[in-house]
Amino acid sequence: MITLIGEKLAKKGLTFMYYGPAKACEDCRYKSVCIDPLETGRIYKIKEVKDTEHPCPIHESGKVKVVEVEKANIEALIDAKKAFEGSVILFETLECDEKCDMRSLCFPEGIKASDRCRILKNFGRVNECKKGYKLNKVLLEIISKK
Repeated sequence: MITLIGEKLAKKGLTFMYYGPAKACEDCRYKSVCIDPLETGRIYKIKEVKDTEHPCPIHESGKVKVVEVEKANIEALIDAKKAFEGSVILFETLECDEKCDMRSLCFPEGIKASDRCRILKNFGRVNECKKGYKLNKVLLEIISKK
């Protein structure tokens, strides 16, 4: 997918969270290529940086570059019974109100409940859940949104 990003941020491999457009973007002539392809609340990874640049009043350098991006893969904790590499699951968070070191993996940014995901890698069981859940750490590829 093609989009635009600030000239200073345009580096292959960079990941970024898209939080939504700035007010000034609403009437921009580049809106259809810059922000329309992106989904709020998703993390993207830059695959390729093109040479083309355009003016932009939002970014510090006053310029944006054309980049090719894809949704980034997400590390998460899921029910161990569902953690099979190559399988497709609907991502679901567990019921938990504990504040612990693993919370960011139980409720990872960039993925939403009921997203269809492919398990790319199973890193194995984690034994630290305060609620007693049997969890595996996995790497997920988002296939489609809910």
